[in-house]
Amino acid sequence: MALRVGIAGISGYTGVLLYRMIMEHPELTLTWVGAGRASGEPLSKSWPGIPGGDRLVQAVDPDAIAEACDAVFLALPHGVSGAVGRDCFARGVRVFDLGADFRLRDPAVYAAAYGLAHPAPGLLAEAVYGLPEKDPAALAGARLVAVPGCYPTATGLAALPLVENGLADWLIADCLSGISGAGRSPSARNLYCEVSESAEAYGVGGAHRHTPEIEQLLGVPVTFTPHLVPMRRGMLATVHARPRVLPSAAALRALFVDRYANAPLVEIVDAPPATREVRGTGRCRIFPTVDTARGVVSVFSAIDNLGKGASTQAMQCLNLSFGLPETRGIPLFPDAP
Repeated sequence: MALRVGIAGISGYTGVLLYRMIMEHPELTLTWVGAGRASGEPLSKSWPGIPGGDRLVQAVDPDAIAEACDAVFLALPHGVSGAVGRDCFARGVRVFDLGADFRLRDPAVYAAAYGLAHPAPGLLAEAVYGLPEKDPAALAGARLVAVPGCYPTATGLAALPLVENGLADWLIADCLSGISGAGRSPSARNLYCEVSESAEAYGVGGAHRHTPEIEQLLGVPVTFTPHLVPMRRGMLATVHARPRVLPSAAALRALFVDRYANAPLVEIVDAPPATREVRGTGRCRIFPTVDTARGVVSVFSAIDNLGKGASTQAMQCLNLSFGLPETRGIPLFPDAP
């Protein structure tokens, strides 16, 4: 019997990518779609030309979600997703939150990062952090999953083998992100005339909201600097560490190969990856290398910020939660050209 699944936030980029995956997933049936400002409109108003565009977008109502769904993806803003997730969870729906509200374990850290009181602090102990490559067993049967942010995913996958093997007690992470990471609401961050032919750093000096999430995931201090670059989608993380004992390039590569041997969506490659290699997919490609002269280890990680950084990761979490094949319904072939 197919699982009944809903999407709250269908009018955004991550919502529509979830829609596509659910429609192509053999074990899932899409039974509910909702949004805020787009509620009451046909889906085609938000996404012209989409199959099933005559479907009416509903208001986000936990009672309606619980009646229609076994599980729901929340592609909603922080502060909103936590309240909706709390109410859906209380009604027995499995919640996969692509927002930030259940990622940080400490509500005080959340308040400092996001500027508001946590909407459901009593559920933080229940939430499972949904980076499958960190601990896939923790996702089995999970009823409330905090899908990681795109920057923590790209940085975390690059850095986990270093931290776990004592090769890093402090990291530098520089990340490039496509403009879709800024969402669909018009602003200077995503208008063509503002971002074309330009690149900029932002959230510098530890100010970016994802910094505490990255440090919570890795357990070490991280100097994290995000950059917005003029491409539609994609993310490239460059992570540097200076270990006390420098491994050889071959030993470092073997460490990464072994760490991700059972991670079907992570590939260790022989050269720095490009974002085009993972565009439109749920995959991550990683290249570790050693600068012997300077005693530095560098790791390069490429993901699709909307894919492995959001929607496909949420699907991966749902698959593991319900005991389905981990990659079921997740696109593996990059968009080309």
